[in-house]
Amino acid sequence: MFLWKCSKMQSAPLQSTYQYRRKAMKRRSSAAAFTLIFTLLSILTAYSYAADSDSGPPSSDGSLDSVNARADYFRLDNDYVPPPGEALHHYTAGYAKILCSAVFITGLDPDDAAANVGGFISPFDQRQHVVDTRVDRERQLIALTLPDGVTRIARRYGSQGCVTRPMGQETLLFTPSIIEPDLPPAESMPWPMGDVLSDDPWPAGVDKELVERAIDVGFGPPEARTLGLVVTYQGRIIGERYGDDVDMHTPLESWSMTKSLTGTLMGVLIQQGAYELWQEAPIPEWQLARDDPRQQIRIGDIMRMSSGIMINAPADPDFDPDTYPDHVYLYTGGENLHQYAATRPQEYPPNTIGRYRNTDPVLASYLIRLAVEGRGDDYHAFPQRALFDKLGIRNALIETDAYGNFLGQGLAFMPARDWARLANLYLEDGVWNGERLLPEGYVEYACTVAPAWQSDGRPIYGGAFFWVTDSETEDGAPLKAFHMRGAGGQSTNIIPSHGLVYVRIGKYTGARAGGEALNRMIPMLMEAVPQVQ
Repeated sequence: MFLWKCSKMQSAPLQSTYQYRRKAMKRRSSAAAFTLIFTLLSILTAYSYAADSDSGPPSSDGSLDSVNARADYFRLDNDYVPPPGEALHHYTAGYAKILCSAVFITGLDPDDAAANVGGFISPFDQRQHVVDTRVDRERQLIALTLPDGVTRIARRYGSQGCVTRPMGQETLLFTPSIIEPDLPPAESMPWPMGDVLSDDPWPAGVDKELVERAIDVGFGPPEARTLGLVVTYQGRIIGERYGDDVDMHTPLESWSMTKSLTGTLMGVLIQQGAYELWQEAPIPEWQLARDDPRQQIRIGDIMRMSSGIMINAPADPDFDPDTYPDHVYLYTGGENLHQYAATRPQEYPPNTIGRYRNTDPVLASYLIRLAVEGRGDDYHAFPQRALFDKLGIRNALIETDAYGNFLGQGLAFMPARDWARLANLYLEDGVWNGERLLPEGYVEYACTVAPAWQSDGRPIYGGAFFWVTDSETEDGAPLKAFHMRGAGGQSTNIIPSHGLVYVRIGKYTGARAGGEALNRMIPMLMEAVPQVQ
């Protein structure tokens, strides 16, 4: 069995193809007026900086001030335009979708979901404004009414999952469909293509008792609200556990783990010849003007969260909390969200500044749709046919906006076992059952720190929408890994040196306790299995 090694956890220094002068600071957040003296000092400082053309961008050690100072150097002279509409209407749209998915996809109780699920796009303190909640199980519909009479509705639509309707509209702008897996019954096939686990003796050197204790620890206490925990070693399941009313077939929320799935689907298209990783991204909206600087953004930059596209996102060092974030609007907005992402201006040149913003995975999702439909294939069937059927995944779906666009930044629902299958594809260097699904070198691209993030002093993000770790466990053991991560403590983790994959999915409110439990589990697992590299 081939096990991929992340051999380059550090990237080369940033090589920019541009020369930029320092831009005046343009914070989007509101601030008190500058005094005259401070203004004069700022002008003199900017003049001095511009006069020294060889000074280059300031270095960053990852601190807030240094990250912002470096961003100011590269910032382009474009204006920020916030999302339209009222924040409460958007939050309630997100709440309706969260309840719909939790109840009609995962099978949770509505009251439990309201109290514990999806606090990211629908903060719990905003839910108190809802004056009427209607759960229509026959139509698989959730309707939430606000004091101003606005009702936000989300409904389950086939394999496209739960979709929030635009305000005032009764219909969607696409035709929903049912996508069935093209696979034999799971109970008739051995893992990983099916559900049947091997009766063979455990691999040599694996401490079974320690693995079992590690699973106990990793699942966590009741307040962790863990729904699924799966661990594989060299591709074999060595431990798993599920919460009440959840099993190995239950589709679970993943949030931003979906980004890595989107990166995988893009990798499949690159392997198929639809795109090249380092070509300029052919977003139609960027081709309208000959001098549009967004034409220089490459597909590989987008999947490193380094496109430089401007939005307001909670992870931004200069996030404006007084403005409803586009990062969340890309879940809750009632418009064509692929086009919304494509029409945002550029804030930084590509491959200079790393920012965790949902525009990038939404743009990647847009590129996927353009390629699949451009060759005449069924867009909504593409994930199942091109990836899921290959890996033995039968119970997955990616939800869409009202226009049928996959929201590949965070709305995939898959069982924990299926995330383990996906992770093991990366341990196998993108080859599955003898077929190369991902291009050669793609796994290394995924697990290598992105240059813009490295230069920002934050070496935590890689390619293909993966996070990377080069640190130590709680007991001091070296840990090099890469991860799919999502809000609420969702994570799929790959430790190549030990051939390990572990998946943890739980309810949003259990994130802290769940994360602490997982951190205690990691060194136990690494001790329980022998290294493979």
